[in-house]
Amino acid sequence: MRDLELIEEIEQIDRSSIARRLLAKAVRKWKLEYYARQYGDGKLTLARAAHDAGASLWEMREYSRARKMAPQYALEDLRQDPGTISGSTTRAQR
Repeated sequence: MRDLELIEEIEQIDRSSIARRLLAKAVRKWKLEYYARQYGDGKLTLARAAHDAGASLWEMREYSRARKMAPQYALEDLRQDPGTISGSTTRAQR
């Protein structure tokens, strides 16, 4: 309770507003953790995990990386990348 009183005094807002803000932050954090685990377990793509968590793709990527989750990279993705990279390099050199 003392912490809520401190926040109330510093932020100059009522206790119910503080509770809503803290709850919203906790829910967002939970969603990031949950969907990052789903991505790490290979159940979701990074894009889907980010979307479902309400985060940007970049934010989910950084969140996953900070927790040392291995990227979920399919063999088909790997096969497609060299062509994409060499194609863009060739175009850039023109």
